[in-house]
Amino acid sequence: MPDTLSLGFDTSAAHCAAALLQGDRVLIQRHEDMARGQAERLFPLLDDMLASAGVDWRDLSVIGCGTGPGNFTGIRISVAAARGLALSLGIPAVGVSVTEAMACGLPRPCRVAIPARPAGLIWQDFGPDPEQDAPPRQDLPEDMPPGPALAHPLMPLAEGIARIAQARRAMPDLPRPAPIYLRPADAAPARDRGPVMLP
Repeated sequence: MPDTLSLGFDTSAAHCAAALLQGDRVLIQRHEDMARGQAERLFPLLDDMLASAGVDWRDLSVIGCGTGPGNFTGIRISVAAARGLALSLGIPAVGVSVTEAMACGLPRPCRVAIPARPAGLIWQDFGPDPEQDAPPRQDLPEDMPPGPALAHPLMPLAEGIARIAQARRAMPDLPRPAPIYLRPADAAPARDRGPVMLP
């Protein structure tokens, strides 16, 4: 539908990225590199984008968010924001993996990869048919098995998220966005005993 407004955003790495589409047309997109502060920056960035495009939150048809793999905290920021917006606006929220967004529009089969901390790559193979897609994995470059040729994205990450969200918004039983973690969080639980909760 040409009037469908789709907002996609991602904070799964050292950035805050977003794109606003009307139908197939990109109205505005932003990408800001930042090592931290995505939680504080995301909504001002989205507010500014909507205002620059002359639209309001209530004009949106669907929200797309990056669900990882990537930074543990960053993924949670996007997922929580998308779920909250969907609930308050009464529109669907679509979770899109970062690797799937990178593969958006690419000829299949293909492989996409992004750097992962502390070393290695997060990668995923996409088969000729979506049902043949392998799950995302994380390995050292030398441990990656043979597979399709490594492909470069055709569009910015947030645009890919918005396009996939737009395509899926009417799917029945659409699951809520949920984080994709390939490894456990780096943070360890506190060793001290927690405070006693009063009844």
